[in-house]
Amino acid sequence: MLAIFNKGLVNPPQELLSPASLSSLRKPKLPEETCKDFVESHPSNTFLINFANAASLAYVPPQNPYPTSRRYLNGRLFCGVDNMYCIFMGSLNNLSNLNKQYGLSKGSNEAMLVIEAYRTLRDRGPYPAHQVLQDLDGSFGFVVYDNKAGSIFAALGADEKVRLFWGIAADGSVIISDDLGVIKASCDKSFAPFPTGCMFHSEQGLMSFEHPRSQMKPMPRIDSEGVICGACFQADVQSRMTTNMPRVGSEANWALSGGSYV
Repeated sequence: MLAIFNKGLVNPPQELLSPASLSSLRKPKLPEETCKDFVESHPSNTFLINFANAASLAYVPPQNPYPTSRRYLNGRLFCGVDNMYCIFMGSLNNLSNLNKQYGLSKGSNEAMLVIEAYRTLRDRGPYPAHQVLQDLDGSFGFVVYDNKAGSIFAALGADEKVRLFWGIAADGSVIISDDLGVIKASCDKSFAPFPTGCMFHSEQGLMSFEHPRSQMKPMPRIDSEGVICGACFQADVQSRMTTNMPRVGSEANWALSGGSYV
């Protein structure tokens, strides 16, 4: 999978941008180059959708779209509902119960569920974001793009069975992919693994849903050549947020409020 978001849409952690990329012989690529390379690497079955100059989403269906078991780790799903789009990787063990909880039909898949969970958060549902993600039992990684609100919501499960990477392209755009080769070719030194047990929202930034009151701590990342690359991030469980994020009325948009968790 591949997700690219314009610099004006997302403000990633500044530690992702490595100074080594500025002096490297291999320069980061522009988003259109990355999309072109991704499609060419899967010429027969890649789905690509562009949202003007704001975002691009690319998806390659799994080779076996109808696995004999629902519990498969290499599952990849794409879904679009009401101008919200989700690329989901992995599987959820409690999908049936969550579908009931969110009022979805029993045939709804994980990508549909994540969109509905995002919609609930966006429209100020009763649960904080970290609790919603903690309720997902399984191995997962996903990216949601809300085209109407211009918002991004991404998360990666804590069990490390699904991997995502993110980095900075030549024009400052943010790239998220499960393909390390794509990330390296596109971002050069300015990339890192997406931290497990964490979520990223374009307004609220990077947070841990495993340890929702802990601050995120950047850790220098050294590659095989001894060069400092984009930083890794982990929750500093010894630290605690000193102030609670304010709650607001139900009419406020979750993406624009400060109340992603309390």
